[in-house]
Amino acid sequence: MAVTEKSTETQSAYLLVRRAILAGELLPGQRLVEKELSERFGVGRAAIRTALARLEQEGLVESEPFRGARVRTIGEAEAVEILEARAALEALAAHHAARKATPEQAEALWAIHRQMEERHRAGDLWGMSELNSLLHRTLVEISGHQTAARLIEGLRAQGVRHQFHTILVPGRPQQSLEEHRRIIAAVAAHQPEEAEAAMKAHLGGVIAALKRIGRSTL
Repeated sequence: MAVTEKSTETQSAYLLVRRAILAGELLPGQRLVEKELSERFGVGRAAIRTALARLEQEGLVESEPFRGARVRTIGEAEAVEILEARAALEALAAHHAARKATPEQAEALWAIHRQMEERHRAGDLWGMSELNSLLHRTLVEISGHQTAARLIEGLRAQGVRHQFHTILVPGRPQQSLEEHRRIIAAVAAHQPEEAEAAMKAHLGGVIAALKRIGRSTL
């Protein structure tokens, strides 16, 4: 196989396994057997092995000698720490986004928010959660802060399973919509301090919801 083909297959294996973990198709604690994953995703075992090593660096997979790899379980305490770190970084990104956002970018944020409201009215909380992630990614892109973007992406990947569970807390979806509305309004009005404060308040709300769930692991 040519070098380019190997690189493409390795990247595909990484994206396929990562997506399956984030979507909950591969559950926390589940063993990740190279042969099974190779057959499931139609890629070579070497590509799977490389993908698992990369995902271990991201904190999504853990491995032990003679026991192989498994999906890493993240407890409530660690999930709170991840959200606290995200709050600091995403508040920074919101600050920069408020300084740089064009009218078109602000409208793109409002468009995502309208879709979130539609998904909420339809009772589609999973769809709303996915749009929530899109809104946060778009804010970071607008900020243009590359270092924050790289760090946030790693943290978000580790905490995404918890994020969906928090939106199931009664009253949390409506609260989340209002918090996002305040963030977008501040960004659109070019108010960096207000955008930063609104983002911190939003992720503080997510942390409070996570603690309400009261589970040690998800």
